[in-house]
Amino acid sequence: MPSGVRSSRGVPRGSSALRFGRFAAMGAVAVLILIAGVWASWGTAQHVMLTKGRERGTVEVTRCAEDVCEGPYRPLSPGSQPRARVVLDDTVAVEKGGTYTVVLKPGGAEAVRSGPAGVLYAWVPLGGALLLASVVVAGGLLRTRLAWVMALAGAGLLTAAFVAL
Repeated sequence: MPSGVRSSRGVPRGSSALRFGRFAAMGAVAVLILIAGVWASWGTAQHVMLTKGRERGTVEVTRCAEDVCEGPYRPLSPGSQPRARVVLDDTVAVEKGGTYTVVLKPGGAEAVRSGPAGVLYAWVPLGGALLLASVVVAGGLLRTRLAWVMALAGAGLLTAAFVAL
């Protein structure tokens, strides 16, 4: 078919295929970004949100070095045993001298923050993914309202995590 053939609307016929291709490609990129955000968040969030049967307690951070902090663990849940040393990731969420409620990962030596601050902090990668995907949705899919909703949700999650820590 010659490239100059137009549809009944006066739009070249090939342009609808290009629009669909752009929509499919940008939609796939946006979904992939969101899946990656959930995947990155779930590694920590599962321990913080699904605490039934997990050991819960507090850690008083006594030492921070390189990318980890450590301290003694005091149990709060039945069946949990005190430990002389558990490890927390050294982030802006943990500082030396602080006492934090934690959940132990299976195996017992690594802990993650629990409570509202821990839940929000666990979902920070999803907040970043929402911000990034909103740019793809606005620019590639031309869905500005949806993009604004995604961007505000991502910014709200990141702000809430920052305030809670």
